[in-house]
Amino acid sequence: MAMDVVDFEIKGAEMQFVEVELDPGEAAIGEAGSMFWMDAGIGMDTVFGDGSRGPGGSGGGLFDKLLSAGKRLVTGESLFTTVFTNEATGKKKVAFAAPYPGKIVAMNLRDLGGTLICQKDAFLCAARGVSLGIAFQKKLTTGFFGGEGFIMQKLDGDGLAFVHAGGTILRRELQPGQSVLVDTGCVVAYTPSVDFEIQYVGKIKTALFGGEGLFFAKLTGPGTLWLQSLPFSRLASRIFAAAPQTGGGRKEEGGLLGLAAGGGLLGGVLSGGDDE
Repeated sequence: MAMDVVDFEIKGAEMQFVEVELDPGEAAIGEAGSMFWMDAGIGMDTVFGDGSRGPGGSGGGLFDKLLSAGKRLVTGESLFTTVFTNEATGKKKVAFAAPYPGKIVAMNLRDLGGTLICQKDAFLCAARGVSLGIAFQKKLTTGFFGGEGFIMQKLDGDGLAFVHAGGTILRRELQPGQSVLVDTGCVVAYTPSVDFEIQYVGKIKTALFGGEGLFFAKLTGPGTLWLQSLPFSRLASRIFAAAPQTGGGRKEEGGLLGLAAGGGLLGGVLSGGDDE
């Protein structure tokens, strides 16, 4: 089907969101839970699969819909997406918010050859007509040791798709034969011409005590590569490491608020002071 051509504006700094402007009859598809706000006059329809087969998920048989939904399930995403259609007579807007601090990048699939490979949690929203699929890495070693980079999403079409990256995003153009080594979680997206493989760090001491993991992703050009400085897995592990493990407040939580919460001096005063 023909792609909807939408206008958009990305707003914000650390916590960004994208406003998509829809003409009457145009639609955008969004990852479940990504909608921020929308104008009255936009209709929502939750569809089975990726919503790329037409308004309301129409078109294609039951097998096609099951296949579309199954591909999303393999990548760890919801079986459903939401289609936002402008049912009014004038232009309307719908906004989609990033799930954690980082940057939203607009990817024009037409300019990228029609296909983009991205991390399974990077897709945020797209113009109706973009198809969401899966991309398995070709090499067996990548399957065994690739971790976050083994099963990735594949975006097909010739319209706009919006991808979210954690922290700061870096775009690199790789020349034929040029390679770069990256932490597997820091790969956001790349064009299909880029070769992806897993490489062992090489030294036992580095593997055990380097803190960078046992394997790197090796990406070789030609093609375009997008990297993120703060993958969500790294952010989550730091938060977990800093969280209290035994209940109650941490010892370093000073100040009046910490004393009150921890039942210290201020807590005793607030509870009534002397027993007399």
